[in-house]
Amino acid sequence: MVKRRLLVDLTPLSASPDFRRLFVAQTVSMVGSQLAVIGVAFQVYALTGSSLQVGAVSLGQLGPFVAGALAGGALADAVDRRRLLSLASLSLTACSGGMAVNASAGAHASLVAIYLLTALAAGLSGVVSTVVTAVVPSLVTGEALTGAYATMQVVDQVGMVAGPAAGGVMIAAVGLSWLYGVDAITFLWSTAFLWCMTASVARSPEKVTGSLSVLDGFRYLRSRQVLQGAYLVDLCATLFGLPRAVFPALAQTVFHGGAATLGLLYSVPAAGALVGSVTSGWLSGIRSQGRSVLIAVAVWGGAITAFGFVRALWPALVLLAVAGWADVISAVLRSTIVQTIVDERYRSRISGIQMAVVEGGPRFGTLESGAVATAVSPRFSVVSGGVLCVVGTLVIAALLPGFREYRRGAVDPT
Repeated sequence: MVKRRLLVDLTPLSASPDFRRLFVAQTVSMVGSQLAVIGVAFQVYALTGSSLQVGAVSLGQLGPFVAGALAGGALADAVDRRRLLSLASLSLTACSGGMAVNASAGAHASLVAIYLLTALAAGLSGVVSTVVTAVVPSLVTGEALTGAYATMQVVDQVGMVAGPAAGGVMIAAVGLSWLYGVDAITFLWSTAFLWCMTASVARSPEKVTGSLSVLDGFRYLRSRQVLQGAYLVDLCATLFGLPRAVFPALAQTVFHGGAATLGLLYSVPAAGALVGSVTSGWLSGIRSQGRSVLIAVAVWGGAITAFGFVRALWPALVLLAVAGWADVISAVLRSTIVQTIVDERYRSRISGIQMAVVEGGPRFGTLESGAVATAVSPRFSVVSGGVLCVVGTLVIAALLPGFREYRRGAVDPT
């Protein structure tokens, strides 16, 4: 009884063959994607010697990802979702294959090709992320929805913890071409599992245009407090309370460490999130989901604020782990809320907006924290961001009572 209440609910995996196929496909592709993340950073720095170029490649992926997420939402509400997922995954295989071929040129590899291929891959990833989020409610029952999204969070966090570490080992052992080749194989494998899903994930085509369909999604969002709250509270957390840009400075000037210390600062939040997702079984019993999301984001902001004050490494790591734990609790509950209340006709378009928020917020948050650190100091950037996160959460709770008082299974009346 205790285990069932504490650990992540794996019932969706045993009850739904299609969800199981989706889970395997995402697990494999997530590991491959995280291999490529460290591969791209390593390769760009090796070619240019510029940290700015490394950041520019990452920032260059934001626009395509957002565009892919929104376009994917429009398409997935009008076409067969299984075919769309499979085609996007197969196209990602081609992108990774192109990266492998380019890397085989060694020091003569094309930087322009890296920019173009990673931007294209980001756009396709936006499509995949949107459709995967939208398709889950058609694969499991309403009671299992929280457990399903918690299970998918396990996939994300395992990939973020294990992928970069494995990527570093692979680069040293077999080189970049083989790393990208393995990434391509993971997408090919993922495509096979996605194609084996049954027609339950498909929708009958509707006669809509892509641009109007995207705008309809924003109109649908505009009048609904619960959806607005779910997105705004996530933006609040990532815009103000995400200090990854100052980790290098803190590792050197506050914690007096080197690359190993920096690696810990980056990986520990994901480790905390992994613990949170694995022990998320209790989330299915939460009825006041809106209030719980607000509390989780406030805990995130509080942990980040405290992290900005400490000077010893281990207490700092504990606080980052707590922040990661709170973040995944918020993410699971927000996904459950959004996918529970949204009209099926708009499900994919709303998921596209959700993916744009999830991906765009951290990128701009990194820019914000770096700018404040440059203008004032790294520690001020962390503390002020954490405080603003908590304050922003309180403001959202006050201005959006529909979200604050949302209870599991309720219908958004606004």
